[in-house]
Amino acid sequence: MSSREAQLLANEQGVDLVEIASNANPPVVKIIDWGKFQYQRMKEEAKNRKKAREKQSELKQMKIGLKISDNDLNIKVRKIRGFLDDGDRVKILIVFRGREMIHREIGNVLLDKVVSMLGDDVVLEGKPQMNGRNLSAQVRKK
Repeated sequence: MSSREAQLLANEQGVDLVEIASNANPPVVKIIDWGKFQYQRMKEEAKNRKKAREKQSELKQMKIGLKISDNDLNIKVRKIRGFLDDGDRVKILIVFRGREMIHREIGNVLLDKVVSMLGDDVVLEGKPQMNGRNLSAQVRKK
């Protein structure tokens, strides 16, 4: 239909004539309510952004001291398991304070204990590394 006819039809209905594809020959237009169209497009973009955010796995961090009690360690492991269930990766930091740096093997034992408490469905990403006064390792779900 001609552009003049389309404009008259849009005016009769009280809606707008919106150009959809300007590169086409002839240009493609649609008779729609512009405000409603903008609102629906905005809602769809927000939904797509939310889905994109959900797909990204974050890197969470859990700090554990060498002198942690068993109950506190169980709580931290439960929290790590929750992060892993949400699809996030977790960086476990074993923090050495003061003269604890002399006993790095205790930190390795503690890290192995935490990983074994997390279960078989957890994988270590790479080897544990010393960064200053911290022993760190990343874990993710299989």
